Amino acid sequence: MLKIGITGGIGSGKTTVCKIFSQLGIPIYYADVAARNLMEHDQELISNLKREIGNHIYDESNVLNKKLFGEIIFNNLESMTKANSFIHPAVAEDFKSWIGENATAEYIIEEAAILFESGANKNLDYVVTVTAPEKLRFARVMQRDNITEDYVKRISTAQISEEEKKQLADFVIVNDNKQLLIPQVLELHNRFLLLAESKK
Repeated sequence: MLKIGITGGIGSGKTTVCKIFSQLGIPIYYADVAARNLMEHDQELISNLKREIGNHIYDESNVLNKKLFGEIIFNNLESMTKANSFIHPAVAEDFKSWIGENATAEYIIEEAAILFESGANKNLDYVVTVTAPEKLRFARVMQRDNITEDYVKRISTAQISEEEKKQLADFVIVNDNKQLLIPQVLELHNRFLLLAESKK
């Protein structure tokens, strides 16, 4: 099966791009959503995070305090590194299981903000980077999540630069509110169908 990764800086619009692929019938694995789900239901992961980051990031019902967790890891590189050392392997295993459930698809997509940083790109055939100007990306996130520009910057600095993402990617989609998204997605969709066919 052909495995495609989609990534991009915060606010680039990678989820919007994935929704278009989804409308074309392509299964999408949202790694960030999966990570949040695992952090609330995978008991081994919960235990590891409590031990390394602190019991206080969960309440008595094992519900993760996402705001507190975010503040801790985006302000402390050591805490972020520790958390990721448990989260990334758990997501990788979950992704493997998900692939098995979608074995009949022509190709599948994994969407992740930190695709290169986590090393997940090594298990994929091609990677697409969704790109947009920084000012536009930050404005989108501030409006979407009702957070300050300073907080968006802190999240952004935890990721490799958009320029690096573009250089590492096999394909680039521009989402700058000027170029149309759907034609770019359709072009890649057709290429991926041909690549998937040639891989059979």
